[in-house]
Amino acid sequence: MKSELLATREKLNQLSNVILSSAIEVHRHMGPGLLESIYQNCMVMELRSRGLRVDETVPVRLYYKSTALDKTFLIDLLIENELILELKAVDEIAPVHEAQLLSYLKLAEKRLGLLINFNVPLLKEGIKRLVHNF
Repeated sequence: MKSELLATREKLNQLSNVILSSAIEVHRHMGPGLLESIYQNCMVMELRSRGLRVDETVPVRLYYKSTALDKTFLIDLLIENELILELKAVDEIAPVHEAQLLSYLKLAEKRLGLLINFNVPLLKEGIKRLVHNF
């Protein structure tokens, strides 16, 4: 069981490395200051060109005590059905953005998520990594 957990963590870490290098490539070509939807389209193309499965605007249903509520959230990108990628183009990442990603991780029962804000001079300043039961 422990070795499976370590293998899963390693897989997720490798996947996040590919995603981050893809984001750096998109940021290098497009620069800051554009709409979030532009970065999302570019990320989809870049990630798919690297052989990754990318699902866009993935609905996640809200459940409470095993009952489905009339509320659905939309994940920007779900990579390899494992990692949630939330994209932003804002002045700065706010606590509400982190809460959004953490909520998606819990509701979708995923373990790793990346929050990337493309509206920064250096992309490394706009990256947050969040985990849930990692």
